[in-house]
Amino acid sequence: MRILVYPHAMEIGGSQLNAIELAGAVRDLGHEVAVAGEPGPLVERVLDAGIEHVPLDPGRRRPSPGTVRLLRGLAEERRIDVVHGYEWPPGVEAFYTARSRPGVAAVCTVMSMAVAPFLPPSLPLVVGTEQIRQDVLDRRGGRPGAVHLIEPPVDVRANAPGHPTRAFRAEFGLEPGPLDVVVVCRLVAELKLEGLLTAVDVVGRLAAELPLRLIVVGDGPCRDQVESRAAVANALAGRRAVVLTGQLDDPRPAYAAASIALGMGGSALRALAFGSPLIVQGEHGFFEPLTPGSSAMFLEQGWYGIGGRGADRLEEILRDLAGDEARREELGDYGRRLVTDRFSLEGAARTQEGIYRDALAAAASPGLAGRWDAASTAGRVAAYKVARKAARMLGPVARDDFNAVARKRAGKAGKAGGKAAAREGAR
Repeated sequence: MRILVYPHAMEIGGSQLNAIELAGAVRDLGHEVAVAGEPGPLVERVLDAGIEHVPLDPGRRRPSPGTVRLLRGLAEERRIDVVHGYEWPPGVEAFYTARSRPGVAAVCTVMSMAVAPFLPPSLPLVVGTEQIRQDVLDRRGGRPGAVHLIEPPVDVRANAPGHPTRAFRAEFGLEPGPLDVVVVCRLVAELKLEGLLTAVDVVGRLAAELPLRLIVVGDGPCRDQVESRAAVANALAGRRAVVLTGQLDDPRPAYAAASIALGMGGSALRALAFGSPLIVQGEHGFFEPLTPGSSAMFLEQGWYGIGGRGADRLEEILRDLAGDEARREELGDYGRRLVTDRFSLEGAARTQEGIYRDALAAAASPGLAGRWDAASTAGRVAAYKVARKAARMLGPVARDDFNAVARKRAGKAGKAGGKAAAREGAR
């Protein structure tokens, strides 16, 4: 098969990292794969993997007829079989590209916490948790397009215990001694900020009596808020208890340096691959460690949660792990086994290959549903864009729109009964 993979962005983030890693793994199964995207830090990752990068205009509207025309030209020129968009704008553009090219299939992967309701119902979807898959099926009874599950894959060979950390520690002045609690994430308001600020506060308080140091790896629009809170925590601790490194193009040394990992979604799984005990962060006070007793919950709902005791719970977990080296090693070994057995990149690539074959078979006879979708989707997307523009006139709107939508819905559920929600997504 000839496959064009189209991530929603080329900045560091879970959805797009999954897109690139899976593209390479599918290529290794014997297929021709290229990645389309605007300039960004991940272009180098694509090229280093030996995959062709097809440049897109960073100033384009999304979705846009111009991008669809470009994708159509690529599909014709290269005899593309599958156009695979990650998140809803590339998914919509992939759909219209395939509709105009007989025998070309479109697939859309959504790693956000909610699936946009205006995605064409005939478009095959891939989601990251069984809970989200079931939510989509329940909401769209009789949906003609398949809804597949691929849990966030991890390259357990490239991400493994023993990765070098000396240069990383030297660059950021991380002297030996403290137990490093490492979080790798984008510094954005949706999903991340609440729990991150709680972690800064808790480590700042505990650092006076426990050898803890929080290392925050990442960048984003909320960096100033995190830096300000870190300055307060460090003043309280009387030392560098919280360190911000900014974005790292290769965060593996940071993951490998962790005595304890803190994270959600794909970042949480990558941390497990390095053999670190994991604290899963969510929202509305959710913090829980991965243990044999809690694993079933995370495997069902994703590496995220809604509702909990916040700072008090995080302090309990950190005290327990900081005081028990054997417990840290036990949970780190357990997490490494879990991610190796269940989330290997090779297994995900074989599943993805099967999804492509199913999509091609369905594309051979699109039927009336696809025609209706092509006629109606444009209007639904336009209505969404108009509503979002109107919301901007009234004040700031969330950048990660469908993560924010899910957050509000899950927050209400959390207040009513504490139901946990699904994993990190993208903007």
